[in-house]
Amino acid sequence: MSNNHRELTGREKQRIKKLITSLCANHDKEYGCLPLDYECPMFGICYTNSALCSYFRKSVLPEDAELEAVFTRTPTTNCKQCGKPFPVDGKRVYCSGKCAEEARRQQTAARVRKHREKKQQM
Repeated sequence: MSNNHRELTGREKQRIKKLITSLCANHDKEYGCLPLDYECPMFGICYTNSALCSYFRKSVLPEDAELEAVFTRTPTTNCKQCGKPFPVDGKRVYCSGKCAEEARRQQTAARVRKHREKKQQM
């Protein structure tokens, strides 16, 4: 996702439409984009280097971190626990505290299991 000049996938286009219809305060089902008084231009976005609506970029896009990473130049990495992409932030390897806690729990269980097996062999 480091190359910002590519065509959006069908899934990414669907997610943009879903964000607009559910979260955009400027979108109305009947009238489209209220400030522009016609269909929302964000529905026609096909490339990652396309110009985005300023309201969409500032207020709606941050709700979906994975989609936001597609449009921004921030490098992303995948969470070692769940596999979801998240912005690189120092030494973090997990996307959330929940994933970090689950990984810590699994590591502890594996360490204790290994210790028990060693004791049984003696």
